[in-house]
Amino acid sequence: MWWEIAPAVRADFEDWHAHEHFPERLALPGFRRGSRWSSSDGGDGVFVLYELEHHETLSSAEYLARLNAPTPWSVRLMPHHRAMVRSQCRVIASHGGAIARHAMTVRFSPRDEAADALSASLATLAASAARRPGLFGAHLLRHEAPRIGATREQALRSHADGSADWVFVAIGCELDALHELAASALAPEVLAQHGAASGAIAGVYTLACSAVAAELA
Repeated sequence: MWWEIAPAVRADFEDWHAHEHFPERLALPGFRRGSRWSSSDGGDGVFVLYELEHHETLSSAEYLARLNAPTPWSVRLMPHHRAMVRSQCRVIASHGGAIARHAMTVRFSPRDEAADALSASLATLAASAARRPGLFGAHLLRHEAPRIGATREQALRSHADGSADWVFVAIGCELDALHELAASALAPEVLAQHGAASGAIAGVYTLACSAVAAELA
């Protein structure tokens, strides 16, 4: 998920997200780990990644119950989640770790006739990128929305959620290594050569907090 939080509510948001929202989500069956990242340039951007046991967790009765019964604190803060992009993904390729000092996400779509070739190229890139100096992991994800209706939590936000079609997530210890990857193998013109449509969106983030379910039980 990606969104923006204004500075005026940032402290309240971070308190809520770490001390209520993370424990609430990670108490649900199938939720393994959550991590929150802040824009590395000091802007308002937020990136949140939840790692799940199965894609089916996203349509479980327990998860839907939480989405449709937000807490008073959630009700107060959800309208401040601006420009929300929320993608429920299947993992296409995954190499290395999911937590380090920094993360880069690239959101994009394939051209219709090139999806298979693009997937193969980026899966190969994920395997090699995870071993580059300064990097720690690389993961290719594809959005697949669960078959559920609109939820109360979604209705609290001031606009409809967007979604990212495919996502490449690179995890790194060094910002320079992520920027170099963005300027080379994940540059828009290179993605286009492998079959991506125009309009890719890249962002670089710094880790704010991370937890696994057992830590918050």
